[in-house]
Amino acid sequence: MRAVQFVEECWRGWAGIIDQINREIDYRKDAGLSCVVAIECYPGLYEEDLLDRLRNGLSHDRFLTTEAAFKSPEQIDASIAPYLGGDDPIFGVLCPLSLDAFLDPQRRERMQQETSSLTGARATVVFGIGALLVCKADLIVYSDMPRWEGQLRQRRGEVSNLAARNRGLKGSLQYKRSYFIDWRVCDRLKQDSMARWDYILDTTIAEDPKMVSGRAVRAALQETVRQPFRVVPYFDVAPWGGQWLKEVCDLDRSAPNFGWGFDCVPEENSLLLQFGETIVEVPSINLVFQEPRALLGDAVFDRFGAEFPIRFDFLDTMGGGNLSLQVHPLASYAREKFGIAYTQDESYYILEAGSDATVYLGLKPNTDVDELFYALEEAQAGAGDFAAEQFVHQWPAKKHDHFLIPAGTIHCSGAEMVVLEISATPYIFTFKLWDWGRLGLDGLPRPINLERGRSVLQADRDTRWVEENLINAVVPMGCGDGWREEGTGLHALEFIETRRHWFSDIVAHDTQRTVNVLNLVQGDEVVVESPSGAFVPFIVHYAETFIVPAQVGAYTIRPHGLAVGTECATIKAYVRKFSG
Repeated sequence: MRAVQFVEECWRGWAGIIDQINREIDYRKDAGLSCVVAIECYPGLYEEDLLDRLRNGLSHDRFLTTEAAFKSPEQIDASIAPYLGGDDPIFGVLCPLSLDAFLDPQRRERMQQETSSLTGARATVVFGIGALLVCKADLIVYSDMPRWEGQLRQRRGEVSNLAARNRGLKGSLQYKRSYFIDWRVCDRLKQDSMARWDYILDTTIAEDPKMVSGRAVRAALQETVRQPFRVVPYFDVAPWGGQWLKEVCDLDRSAPNFGWGFDCVPEENSLLLQFGETIVEVPSINLVFQEPRALLGDAVFDRFGAEFPIRFDFLDTMGGGNLSLQVHPLASYAREKFGIAYTQDESYYILEAGSDATVYLGLKPNTDVDELFYALEEAQAGAGDFAAEQFVHQWPAKKHDHFLIPAGTIHCSGAEMVVLEISATPYIFTFKLWDWGRLGLDGLPRPINLERGRSVLQADRDTRWVEENLINAVVPMGCGDGWREEGTGLHALEFIETRRHWFSDIVAHDTQRTVNVLNLVQGDEVVVESPSGAFVPFIVHYAETFIVPAQVGAYTIRPHGLAVGTECATIKAYVRKFSG
């Protein structure tokens, strides 16, 4: 994404950033006015470092931190306990609270009075999460943080959760609290306030801070939804991880593996926006919040709200092992137990496969569910290995196969494959049934959820049902000179539709007023173009995922570069029209 029209509204390095904020303060003071500056923060920041730099650098008569307005950590822990699921190491309930619920009413009122008590040409700076709630700001600087970078800092023991003093707590527990509490609470304030931000501060690369005017970022996001774009992918190691992503995505060769490649998870990915020569990183969820209808389309927004409901990611087991045997909750279960409106229906699109690659999918005929779970319990208790092949059907898998996995279906990706996982977004709700007796990356067994798994497992999804409903359900949809289109799913129980296009020439697409997510599953390189020249041609390479906003409408894709003269293929996902 390029945004060049506001070059003068971007500052890089602490000296320039602090000078610009001070110019804003001085402008008001020169006019004989008081100035209240709110430095609103998102969880995951290096708050102590940021606090020191701003307190020492900004021109102020009084500097306050919002920590003094919060309830005690013990009070907050008690109020959020119902949403954290007690001793459950993974699951909780999405928190419906606003940030106001974390503030002590009397402390908040005192800080509001304090920030409004200065008269004349004097300046107050209010720093921290909730700054916008404890003062009437004349100038708003929003210090943002992509969720993925925040998670990495949690794993390294560098940051605490919202209103907590838990730095060094196990990373998975910090992540759980972030997922169910911090992000939900702080995103509500973000959505309510982002139209008023005067500046956005980017400290994703701590040693290279940037600041951009809110006007410039909002304009850049408006421009983003007029064209195809990619979010910044991120990658993670896994107990079963492989080696393919290292080579194809040019990742750190010294890492043990990369099992996960998150190529389209806007809740946690970032966007790169270019202002002149400076590239600024902002959370891609900001685009969803600011431009939901233009991005998603009216029908998708009306159904899901300001959420991006489609997720694309990679599962790499080339040179690795099987994923865990697992099942996802039914929508009714997810709604009742976790407070989410929909569940993780998904599919495996096979991007690469070894000669012996297999997918575990569906129960074998006449499987006794009691016997299945007894065997799982025994294996989990250390009585021996679980004979998965006795209970779950293994299907041979080859490149371009598409396995559909509606919630409630037992499944597992085998070794020696690269899966493009196309799914709905609620991605942490996986009930592991068996993990092949191995340990997690922390040297401890990964949590197994037999009770939950049993409550959602659909026992009628056996070999015959799977074969008839879930494997390569390819339907010809149309063809023309140099192209053909196929429907490949997903299952009727799922809200995502997928279409595959094979093409050696130009193939026409149209968003039909709903967001499209595509991946180039065959071919070295293609170019995405607007028939009317509405956006700059967009180059996509093999295995890259890209998003076409709903408002783009008509677009074309054709082979480009080394792919000219060859047959390419894309897989496209979008939300089916809702008739209910």
